[in-house]
Amino acid sequence: MSWENELKELALRKELAARMGGEEKVRRHREGGKLPVRERIAKMVDPGSFREVGALAGSGTYDEQGRLKDLTPSNLLIGRAQVQGRPVVVAADDFTVRGGANDGAVGDKLVEAERMAQDLRLPLLRMVDGTGGGGSVRNIEIKGHTLLPKLRMWPLMAQNLATVPVVSLALGSVAGLGAARVAASHYSVMVRDTSQLFIAGPPVVARLGQKLGKNELGGSDIHTRNGVVDDEADSEEAAFAMARRFLSYLPRSVHELAPRQEPGPGAADQDWLRGAVPTDTRAVYKMRPIVETLVDQGSFMELGRRWGRAVITGLARIDGWPVAVFASDPYHYGGGWDGPAAEKFTRLLDLAETFHLPVVNLVDVPGFQIGLHAEKSGAMRYGVRALTAVAQSTVPWCSIIVRKAFGVAAGGHQSAGRFNFRYAWPSAQWGSLPVEGGLEVAYKAEIEAAADPEAKMAEIEARVRSLASPFRSAEAFVVEDIIDPASTREALVEFVTLAAPLRAAEARAFGYRP
Repeated sequence: MSWENELKELALRKELAARMGGEEKVRRHREGGKLPVRERIAKMVDPGSFREVGALAGSGTYDEQGRLKDLTPSNLLIGRAQVQGRPVVVAADDFTVRGGANDGAVGDKLVEAERMAQDLRLPLLRMVDGTGGGGSVRNIEIKGHTLLPKLRMWPLMAQNLATVPVVSLALGSVAGLGAARVAASHYSVMVRDTSQLFIAGPPVVARLGQKLGKNELGGSDIHTRNGVVDDEADSEEAAFAMARRFLSYLPRSVHELAPRQEPGPGAADQDWLRGAVPTDTRAVYKMRPIVETLVDQGSFMELGRRWGRAVITGLARIDGWPVAVFASDPYHYGGGWDGPAAEKFTRLLDLAETFHLPVVNLVDVPGFQIGLHAEKSGAMRYGVRALTAVAQSTVPWCSIIVRKAFGVAAGGHQSAGRFNFRYAWPSAQWGSLPVEGGLEVAYKAEIEAAADPEAKMAEIEARVRSLASPFRSAEAFVVEDIIDPASTREALVEFVTLAAPLRAAEARAFGYRP
């Protein structure tokens, strides 16, 4: 007696599953500029490291004797793998097998992948391509009844956001639950032209009289600019590289600390920072080169560059330690916060708080944006959420006042309820509101009574500005220290050296909100 027949059937089943949707569908998939799912996994993870779970799931057909004739595999592959030598859980859709359908135990496998990541405390990597798990209208006829949406994987998804790094790559057209899975992540990427994301796709939207192509309705140009998706890649391989890089800054779970890498040097020329900020307070300057100069060379990974553009956000390393970086961008509204900028700020701060990352904040904030559009868009509500997130944060925090710090928005440059590191550059200026914006109100009667109102205004402005020097504030200990910009990296290295031992590997009291 032996198990030879069963072993042959096992080998046959694995062979059939490896065909995916069949030669013709795989060919069409490639012609659409997309990689087959197994090739995607092989390119994303370390070579030979993928261990599939549920490889035999699918729908079999049998002859009259009950022998297997054919097998349509599940259109979701799940398993464990290694990424840069660190373990992860992978869940990858196979659009060549009835993409978008919920047969082949897709729902069960989705839950299994989420639970595996949660219980093993491993990062979760989703490769989403059509399969939402909710099924299609065709399923009504197949099953003979309709399904009540239950989202039974959602509690696990929410728990995972509070526990392990979650990365989602949109690699094709994703709608409904598939689109929600992409958005419910710490980091998400779309591939330009070949991936789209919808609440409902073009055929459904056409019933509203909106005849739109896939990219017109839900292309990466739309969703990387509205904050639904963080970044856009030129190819699937580029998206895989972005995912690998993002994970490198984070721990496996909240129960560990993000690893330090080999300390890298800052830019060789730190002296240029002395002239980085123009003396003309109305002139703009480029903040990103300042960030790149201060952090370990080549370590800054910007997140969400195309939305909330008054705030630059990203991950970097200083002396090898991973940090979350915020920086104002004076090229957009002078660095003033609108709703998207405040929302983007809150989102990265939640990530830093969840995974114990120290914060570096380069401040040039003239306040919240003002005007009718700002009022109608609810900028204050989003801003208050950001300020509350700052007050609730517990991670070590270092702020560099680069130039402006005015109003309520700038008041949130760090939490006032605990000790923080804070330095100012000589170019810094601060107050309840900018001098030029408040003179006419504060000195209205004096200006109107003057023989030459314009001259009186200039005289008052010069007098007030002489008192607005950051050195006057330093005399009163309003700011702890004013430093030579060329010594900023040195100050940041001291900050992370002191901050790193303070990090505690534990879950936070609140969950991450995507």
